[in-house]
Amino acid sequence: MSATANTRPLTHQVTLTVLTLAVFALAMVVGFGIYAAAQADNASLERQKIFIDEGLKDQIASVQREQESVTVWDDAVANVRAGNWTWIEENLSVWMYTYYGHNRVYILDAANRPVHAMQEGKVVDASAYGDDEPALQPSIEKLRRMLAEPQKADAAGQPAKMVAEDLVSLQGKPAILSVMALVPSTDRVTQAPGTEYLHVSVEFINEAVIGKIAKKYLLDGARLVPLSQSVGAAAVPLVDSRGIMLGYVGWDQERPGLTLVRKMAPALALALLVAAGVLAFLLRRLRRASSALQTSQDEAQYLAFHDTLTGLPNRALFEDRLRRALLRASQDMAVHEMGRVALLYLDLDRFKHINDTLGHPAGDELVRQTAARLQHTVREVDTVARLGGDEFALILVDIRDIRAAEDIAERLLQKLQEPFKLMEDQVFVSASIGIALSDGGETDADDLLRKADIALYEAKKNGRGRHQVFAGDMDDLLLRKRTVETELRKALDGGSGIRLAYQPVFAANGKTILGAEALIRWGHDVHDVHGALPAAQFIAIAEERGMIGQLGAWVLQEACRFAVRTDLPWLAVNVSPLQLRDAGFPEQVASILADTGLAPQRLQFEITESVLLDNSDASRAALTTLRQLGVGIVLDDFGTGYSSLSYLRRHAIDKLKIDRSFVRLLDGDGNSAAIVKALIDLAMALGVDVTAEGVETEAQKMLLVAMGCRQLQGYFLSPPLEPVQLLGLSGLASPDEIQPAAARA
Repeated sequence: MSATANTRPLTHQVTLTVLTLAVFALAMVVGFGIYAAAQADNASLERQKIFIDEGLKDQIASVQREQESVTVWDDAVANVRAGNWTWIEENLSVWMYTYYGHNRVYILDAANRPVHAMQEGKVVDASAYGDDEPALQPSIEKLRRMLAEPQKADAAGQPAKMVAEDLVSLQGKPAILSVMALVPSTDRVTQAPGTEYLHVSVEFINEAVIGKIAKKYLLDGARLVPLSQSVGAAAVPLVDSRGIMLGYVGWDQERPGLTLVRKMAPALALALLVAAGVLAFLLRRLRRASSALQTSQDEAQYLAFHDTLTGLPNRALFEDRLRRALLRASQDMAVHEMGRVALLYLDLDRFKHINDTLGHPAGDELVRQTAARLQHTVREVDTVARLGGDEFALILVDIRDIRAAEDIAERLLQKLQEPFKLMEDQVFVSASIGIALSDGGETDADDLLRKADIALYEAKKNGRGRHQVFAGDMDDLLLRKRTVETELRKALDGGSGIRLAYQPVFAANGKTILGAEALIRWGHDVHDVHGALPAAQFIAIAEERGMIGQLGAWVLQEACRFAVRTDLPWLAVNVSPLQLRDAGFPEQVASILADTGLAPQRLQFEITESVLLDNSDASRAALTTLRQLGVGIVLDDFGTGYSSLSYLRRHAIDKLKIDRSFVRLLDGDGNSAAIVKALIDLAMALGVDVTAEGVETEAQKMLLVAMGCRQLQGYFLSPPLEPVQLLGLSGLASPDEIQPAAARA
């Protein structure tokens, strides 16, 4: 009773207090509403101006980074000195326009005379520089003075960047100007002070640049406003280093205060009408509702920044922590050396196999156990995050050097090598780790993420179950792969540059042609820059970039078209394991055979032992369907892999090809001769044909024939030939001369 009595006066007091405050608040809302809206609008406007300023600074920094990617380069110095204008156009001028959008590029010699000019993606006469020279000259002279002085160091003790940047006006249009010297990237190229060529790059501040900034900061109506037009409050001036105004960046001002008042006015009016009726109810439920709301907000906040499966930080929280860690590291490096940040990208190897064999619940449990092991292995101050699937990222703070980061990576790999217990099964899993270390200065988070991702890719490519530290040449390798990918796509789309050569397969007499193997060749300008590109390399890039299906279809189409015009008994085409995993591949083969009119019995597919080891349902089904069509299946490079008899029995194979590495040693290595003899006997026992590839000498040929090999291929007999050359050969076998091994047995 007393509790109730004590509660009621308190309730009345709270009610009276709330009513009084409500009336007072109503009076204050009208008076302060407009003031608050105006203040909110002003604060928002200042933030928008800051956004534009920061966006312009980021764009200037981006131009410098893009320019630096080509100016600090041995090849750039050497080719400019040599006057290799084609190389300069492709790598220093037109490439800057095509890839980065730089509108003008000039290259000046040591006397500041123009030797090359590019405007809007087209090479123009160097004299065009004269129109822009008055605006560019101050920055050029500034850089020359910097080059003449002893090189200074930045706050981190690193050599300061030699760059002169400014905002300029060219033909009445504002632009970002960046001037850098072409300098060697290694000690292999020397350059005397004062002889540097200059690379002048200009990017106009146009609607595209402004639109990029506006999109990043969600600003509407962003535009370039010339000086001749009046501007409102929502505008930021473009001012060069001398204080001269070049124009404005304007936008439609966002007015959150006014917008809020307009949207809330009807609701506020309605709320005032019903407030008296619901106030008592709200007071009674206030504590309960507040508690429930707080709980809901906490849960929502947690779910927004954490992974639901593992409880680890998700990508959003991870990126925030990474940027904070890098900011602290840049401040700590000024005090002591234990302030660097190491970023580790970790990916479980063959995680898909776990999902496919044990099911997704087992895969989820593996992810949970992996997360727990990672957390227990690193320090509490470090961050372990799950980025998605089987991908994890770790932020290691206060790292002295790369060796410390590698030690932690090794501990992680060892911990993950311990068996996992999944669904009553013991499973062994490995992982690959990519490592990137901050450079001690103001490291960009996105750049560090990119480097760690590249290092992870290299770790997987080099064998998995290991870690890889990012190295500078990985950027060059990635750039080359992208170049090859781009050029290969163009070649496939245009049908130019790619061709097929055909290497005959001879009978034991060395004269009768039993068939031929189609070999892809690609000649393109990209090879002149980087050296000859073997087929294995660009095929690997095609597999990696998802182009192997298109490339394989082109090869098969061309090979079938050629074969149907010849009297070749059969033609062999190499097939990638990725093609066989495509459920639609057999149907594609059948369609090409129907379109070209080639009999399936005249087509053979050469596969590697990795296809048999893969043992996937898709590969098995594809091989079965292809053999049912009548296509022959050849096991290439036999003897270099696992060479498992169980796999040979499980998969129907029509022919084995002995790898050239065994044939090459036949002349003087008794062990190799014994191995080759065993392989030939095995093929005979299985009732399949056998081909020896890489026959280079008469002695090798005679030994192979004596061992019972009836199909020979190699440069001793014939190199790969152009189609016309192959058609000019005599000695094609008749159908009666081609007898399967099973029939001979």
